[in-house]
Amino acid sequence: MKVAFLGLGIMGGPMAANLVKAGHEVTAWNRTPGKGVEGARVAASPRAAAQGAEAVWLCVSNTEAVEQVLFGKDGVEPALRAGMVVADSSTISPAATVEFARRIRARGADVLDAPVTGSKTGAESAQLIFIVGGAEATIAKVRPLFDAMGKKVLRMGENGKGQAAKLAMNLMIALIYQGFAEALTLAGRLGVEPEKLLELIQSSMVRSGVVDYKAPFVLRRDFSPNFPLRLMHKDIHLMLDAAHALGLKLPGIETVDQVYEQASAAGHDDLDYAATLMTVEKQ
Repeated sequence: MKVAFLGLGIMGGPMAANLVKAGHEVTAWNRTPGKGVEGARVAASPRAAAQGAEAVWLCVSNTEAVEQVLFGKDGVEPALRAGMVVADSSTISPAATVEFARRIRARGADVLDAPVTGSKTGAESAQLIFIVGGAEATIAKVRPLFDAMGKKVLRMGENGKGQAAKLAMNLMIALIYQGFAEALTLAGRLGVEPEKLLELIQSSMVRSGVVDYKAPFVLRRDFSPNFPLRLMHKDIHLMLDAAHALGLKLPGIETVDQVYEQASAAGHDDLDYAATLMTVEKQ
């Protein structure tokens, strides 16, 4: 398929590379010049990348960036046409996603919100899970692209529901990891070796995929970004915004947000979100 891939960051770069490896014709664009993908053409703008594409795939940092890439100066909108599919693997506002989908469909194109889980390693190994909002028929149109980048596609419902489910899942990830960070800190201050605590956790009912994945990095104090803290912090704000609009109170994630604020103030934005451990230790 002819694919425009927009956004070549920690996740987008490997995703675009896997499309190339699978034999798709990829034209890539990145906001910061100089990034490219071997085997892909480079476009000067999102609009140029989207010209003649069958699918336009986004993976950018936030809601504002998606809006700019789609509808801003030199954005995708003028290149949209009937039959084209726009898929967004960014994690952004569910309400904005619904509005963006309406505007895209008004131009005759199909649209999916398709945020991912699997982190950097999943992107590199084509083992991502796509959390999708949109029509089954639209998913089928771009199934070869999903298959090139991931191992599973889970449809959550209509447009916006993929983003909503991703935020709910990330809420759990943030809470689970925060519990692990605090447990490590308490156990350490009480003289328990972290490796011993981890053995207990992994042998008991509190075992978690989040802890299984993060523990090896944490135990060697490796906070290089698989999922940057600033992006998880952005997602926490999206969760709280959505909850506020619904009149919901989410006391757990509100408390975790305070830890992220302190970690951000300490200069940890570009480290992995696991670096909140250092904030707990400092406190």
